[in-house]
Amino acid sequence: MSGYLKTTLLLAAMTALFVAAGGAIGGRTGMGVAFLVACATNLFAWWNSDRMVLRMHNAQPIGPEDAPELYRMTERLAANAGLPMPALYLLHEDQPNAFATGRNPQNAAVAVNTGLIQRMPPEEVEGVIAHELAHIRNRDTLIMTVTACLAGAIGMLAQFGFLFGGMRGREERGMGPVGTLLLMLLAPLAAAVVQMAISRSREYEADRAGAAISGNPQGLAHALMRLEQGRHAFLNQAAEANPATAHMFIVNPLSGQRMDNLFSTHPSTENRVAALIQLAQQAGPARHGSWNAAPRGTPSTPGNPWAASRPPQRRGPWS
Repeated sequence: MSGYLKTTLLLAAMTALFVAAGGAIGGRTGMGVAFLVACATNLFAWWNSDRMVLRMHNAQPIGPEDAPELYRMTERLAANAGLPMPALYLLHEDQPNAFATGRNPQNAAVAVNTGLIQRMPPEEVEGVIAHELAHIRNRDTLIMTVTACLAGAIGMLAQFGFLFGGMRGREERGMGPVGTLLLMLLAPLAAAVVQMAISRSREYEADRAGAAISGNPQGLAHALMRLEQGRHAFLNQAAEANPATAHMFIVNPLSGQRMDNLFSTHPSTENRVAALIQLAQQAGPARHGSWNAAPRGTPSTPGNPWAASRPPQRRGPWS
């Protein structure tokens, strides 16, 4: 089943769950109120998502003069994807990771951790950037906002179920106190399962589309393996302080989540790598870029990976 079809079916399941739970718990009145409030909240978050999440992670904007090679790489990949050049940001975290945000391609941003550009070779960074551009092209921010609207409305119905139940008209017969209580407990749980499944399906689709954008599935597969190692080796302080943003990263930045379970926002890295390797085998020999794929050495200044402390005659790929 394709990622798009799976996402469509899951969104349909979420909508059906909302209608069923809304009718049973809150009736038409409660369902309408919960839907409007949840949509207003999530649409506000969607409209301001780029500024909100970048502020949470203390992101620093960077331009072509700060990281010329990274900027040119992103510009080239964006052209491959048929996208305008997104804004680039730097997150001062040792953990290698990245995420994309923005309500549409015209207002998109890609943020990379210092650990990503310090510890990974360019062809792997290219795979990561291509993955994030795929999220932008697929408008996954909008998809997850719609999902959050429905899940939030279901959770709101559950919280105020008894209140809305008392507001039913005579023609809207309830389920009784026991049935209403069970539905109040189970409906948000089911909504969370579907929401996480949609999030995982978008990651698989972004892996596939990102591999096509970069033309190198193996580069992204190697990047995912290195990112998985890095997330266990380095603590992402900003992500730990703002766990609600964890689903935005290419790999889960939080510690303690290793299983590909129902409540995980990301598929297991092993499954993603296996899918990319299969894609690479179907596509034939991997494309080889002009850069050396060997990992880079230790950077000179952790706080500023583009500091001019290296000898000028040995310019690295990010300077």
